[in-house]
Amino acid sequence: MQDHTSPSSLENAIALQKYGVGQPVRRKEDDTLVRGKGKYTDDFNLPGQAYAWIVRSSHAHGIIRGIDTATARTMPGVLGVWTGKDLADAGYNPFTCGLPLKNRDGSPLIQTNRMALMTDKVRFVGDPVAFAVAETLAQARDAAEAVELDIEPLPAVTNAEEAAQPGAPQLYDHIPNNVALDYHYGDTAKIDAAFASAAHVTKVDIVNTRVAVVSMEPRVALASYDKTSERFTLQVPTQGVSGNKVTFAKILNVPNDKVRILTANVGGSFGMKNMNYPEYTCIAHAAKALGRPVKWTDERSTSFLSDSQGRAQTMHAELALDAEGKFLAVRLKGYGNLGAYITGVSPGPLSLNTGKNLASVYRTPLLSVDIKTVLTNTTLMGAYRGAGRPEANYYMERLIDRAADEMGINPLTLRKRNFIKPAQLPYAAASGVTYDSGDFQGVFSKALEMSDHANFAKRKKESKRNGKLRGIAVGCYLEVTAPPSGELGKITFEPDGSVKLTTGTLDYGQGHATPFAQVLSAELGVPFEKITLEQGDSDLVRFGNGTGGSRSITATGQAIVESSALVIENGKKAAAHLMEAAEGDIEFANGRFTIAGTDRNIGIMELAQRLREGKVPEGVPSSLDVDHATKDTPSTFPNGCHVAEVEIDPETGVTRIVRYTGISDFGTIVNPMIVAGQLHGGVAQGIGQALMEEVSYDTSGQPITGSFMDYAMPRAGDIPLMETGDHPSPAKSNPLGTKGCGEAGCAGSLVCIVNAVLDALSEYGIKEIDMPLTPERVWRAIEDAKTKAA
Repeated sequence: MQDHTSPSSLENAIALQKYGVGQPVRRKEDDTLVRGKGKYTDDFNLPGQAYAWIVRSSHAHGIIRGIDTATARTMPGVLGVWTGKDLADAGYNPFTCGLPLKNRDGSPLIQTNRMALMTDKVRFVGDPVAFAVAETLAQARDAAEAVELDIEPLPAVTNAEEAAQPGAPQLYDHIPNNVALDYHYGDTAKIDAAFASAAHVTKVDIVNTRVAVVSMEPRVALASYDKTSERFTLQVPTQGVSGNKVTFAKILNVPNDKVRILTANVGGSFGMKNMNYPEYTCIAHAAKALGRPVKWTDERSTSFLSDSQGRAQTMHAELALDAEGKFLAVRLKGYGNLGAYITGVSPGPLSLNTGKNLASVYRTPLLSVDIKTVLTNTTLMGAYRGAGRPEANYYMERLIDRAADEMGINPLTLRKRNFIKPAQLPYAAASGVTYDSGDFQGVFSKALEMSDHANFAKRKKESKRNGKLRGIAVGCYLEVTAPPSGELGKITFEPDGSVKLTTGTLDYGQGHATPFAQVLSAELGVPFEKITLEQGDSDLVRFGNGTGGSRSITATGQAIVESSALVIENGKKAAAHLMEAAEGDIEFANGRFTIAGTDRNIGIMELAQRLREGKVPEGVPSSLDVDHATKDTPSTFPNGCHVAEVEIDPETGVTRIVRYTGISDFGTIVNPMIVAGQLHGGVAQGIGQALMEEVSYDTSGQPITGSFMDYAMPRAGDIPLMETGDHPSPAKSNPLGTKGCGEAGCAGSLVCIVNAVLDALSEYGIKEIDMPLTPERVWRAIEDAKTKAA
């Protein structure tokens, strides 16, 4: 039997080469998104929907004495006004953190058990205390503004270190000194001995600033309730529908099958939208109470108050070295700011993830991490692009440059002396993880070559002639991606001739549809253009851990490979039956099942159609469809080296990035074009934090940065042209050999920009400066240095 309706093996092979793994295929969704044809949550509307507006506290800390909703309830168009007592009476559960983190004494993380609306105290400006629902958004807002709050103000604290001291304002009676987690990792005795024996110890105090996520699409949700099935449906931007369905069902105190989560296009998240927020419980409650859909859409001003934020650590970092500059040990001691409530993951980036990534690409025999994660009267914290990985690499690289300066060793030489060598892999790092692959010296050397580091002195002289300061720095990094977890890779051959791939990850800007289709096409020979992707309906996505921690291509890629193997296994049995041959004689290549040694074959697409149309005897698969999930996809270890070159105007403090180079080891790269875009985006966010972004509060807990008038974001002119390259060492822990790439831009950019500025300022004797390196901060550092010198 020859399948004459499908492409020949040669044609298939050519098509696979065009769309296969490693090809820079344009993203499938670009035409939709770039032309404004995407559909985001706020674009969805349901018949009869009402609108919600949240009443928020204007106090950073206070006791709720009363909430008067009487006037609001009588206003035009108002359908209902609810407070925390109403939700408490409904029996909803609190928000908790599921991470198995423990204090140094072995006790578990202390939960804040946040309810959707507060009934006892408010703990930050923006804390939700009530909400109104009306026929129109304007009516709901008017009603919310008519709610009268009686709040007795209390002293507030916004700094984590200050909040952890005796006598500081206490946010919770059951959390002494506001310390929810006193995290410790490492052998203290061995660390102390290493530092005692060191020829040199470098010490640096570092602030890793708090940043706002400010995704293009604000948070928004549309809730409905079906009285007959007693089922809630929530249309909401997320990072994965399956996991959020389980969490939301737990909060609503209903079985999992009573909740459906829908996610369409998502305009950015970076960790922030992968949470269940109070607003979602509120509108779900109202939808059930009113018997009609309820919609809530955030505004940018309230996003600054209510969206989770990132980073926010203050650290004392130390590096012990021997006389030759070999690393003996590194340790961190400091504080992480949790904000007013613990979210689903927030203690992790501030503690565990920081420790896991601290050792980076260096032979560091010992490390210890002592971080207190502390509650303050500020907006809640969450994961933000990298979630502990850029922070840890930032601390290590700052230490290395300072140690090189103090010991009189070239910073490049100091790094070379301490790189883990390829012959030492697999390498058991002091962080407790084992690196399986990498050529860190090779990545470093390629970055220096591409950046023309050797000729920097000439460019520095040219800048000086123009009255400018010029500095250069490298930033090496290694990331431990998301921990081992399973993932869905369901493959369905549809009646219309398409092939649907269903995964538990979710695309909120990464471009999943294209690389996933490339992998599936390479594995099965299925035409690339026939592949569709389903991710956004929890009724169809039965399992999945969502997108985050740079795990998607590795986890879903492994699921696709394993599922494809099952498709081929079933296909051989079915092809053997249809072509009346022994199963052992069936071979598969380039999308075709062939009887070995003959030209008799059938294409996989025709085989799927034939099985759909006819009956098969017992023991022969009735379809090629596979519903399979992986068990555990291990972490990977993407790494790289970025080189930043900056020019500073000493008269104004304005810093420009004039050259930027990034060499990466992302293992096997499925789609170079998408990977480059991910890297550029991460670097842009790193530039924002390094040079301009910082969330600030005054002494009473009032946010100073409440809009784009107060919070600077990088624009196109702030982003330099980037030279990027690859030096891959395929991962050995997954079948594709891939490593995560989505967060690497932040990990490499933060420190090389800051250290480059310090290099430029070194002629004034300036050795320390913290982000953001605003013109005012840089100018003031220069002027202070001049004053001291005088």
